[in-house]
Amino acid sequence: MTHAKIRNLQSCFLTATIAILCFGGCRPGSGDIYTSRMQLVFAHHVNGAPLLCDQMIYTNAAGNPYEVTEVMYFISELKLHRSDGTTISPATWDDIWYVDTNLPSTFTWQLPGVIPPGIYDSVTFVFGISQARNKSFLFVNPPQVNMAWPDVLGGGYHYLMLNGWWKDQSLVRRPFNFHLGIGQIYAGNSGQVKDIIGFVQNYFTVKPAGKPFAVSSNQKIEAVLTMHIESWFETPQIYDHNRWGGAIMQNQEAMRMGCDNGRDAFSVTVTAR
Repeated sequence: MTHAKIRNLQSCFLTATIAILCFGGCRPGSGDIYTSRMQLVFAHHVNGAPLLCDQMIYTNAAGNPYEVTEVMYFISELKLHRSDGTTISPATWDDIWYVDTNLPSTFTWQLPGVIPPGIYDSVTFVFGISQARNKSFLFVNPPQVNMAWPDVLGGGYHYLMLNGWWKDQSLVRRPFNFHLGIGQIYAGNSGQVKDIIGFVQNYFTVKPAGKPFAVSSNQKIEAVLTMHIESWFETPQIYDHNRWGGAIMQNQEAMRMGCDNGRDAFSVTVTAR
């Protein structure tokens, strides 16, 4: 066989191989190449309407008149769950996201990973940061660095800062800092830093209320994740500012109530086009 014929055969083989790979990779559902991507949009509501800050117009389930000045929090480990039992992590390795009602630029998260076609039953995420990753100096720049949790109280970062004002039983306007992070166990329940004998990891997984959604090839997917702020104070337990006061960073019982209530504080609506 001449060299020319060998080159021709090699060329034909290469062309056929490329064609096979392209055909297999571009076929929807083939598992080789996907082009659909997702953006996550964050919204904040109270009683079904967009949050209005710095206005004493809300009343929680305990009867506390209150207003919200700002909300800051982390979500991480976002996952999409398919009906066939597989799980997709569209944020890939960089999956800790900071949201701040003072910074509209944090309201949209363009997820870098591609989304395979299929039917997705649900979305889940970790509210806060898991123990393995929630370490001091994880962030070195603002605004995230401003979420630092004191080292003497467990270190790492706040999961949530929900700040505002409420009116007490005498209608005196008082500040509240509804902050969630690592909890502490105190000898004799003293509440004194010198008596800390252990820490409690308060991060938790959220499965926001929402409907199943379908993804096909080459789609733009938008998921609107809404925080329902009133839920932090009412379900499944009624949270009373008059009982817990203005700051709860060293009160594990109050933080545990906040974490319990936070599990149903979100809903998600997904559209694909």
